[in-house]
Amino acid sequence: MANGERGALADSWSHGSSVTTMHPIGGRQVGWDAVRKSFDQVAEISSDGKIRLKDQHIEVIGDLAYEIGVEHGELKMGGHAVDLEHRVTNIYRRESGEWKLVHHHTDTSPAMIDVIGRLQSPAG
Repeated sequence: MANGERGALADSWSHGSSVTTMHPIGGRQVGWDAVRKSFDQVAEISSDGKIRLKDQHIEVIGDLAYEIGVEHGELKMGGHAVDLEHRVTNIYRRESGEWKLVHHHTDTSPAMIDVIGRLQSPAG
């Protein structure tokens, strides 16, 4: 996604109506169609991305698991450089023997929100 690849995360996600996300750009999406669309919209304006998860911690409880950490990275959004550093929580569910994301939540990113605001303004 951070390199402009639409659909790049689709295999990692459950595709049900109960999946959710709360992105660093704000908002909340519910259901696979909305979650997919939100990642694809960011991919449309993103390039040159490199995102790493640091300070990772994972707990597994039966067929559910959660992961916390800090996402560090950089990417370009609409040609504007953005540095990332925000806390993240991912929740997974085992489906047919595979772990699938059912929830992704990060801190908001003032830098990403600022760039999106500039891209949406008439002066763009």
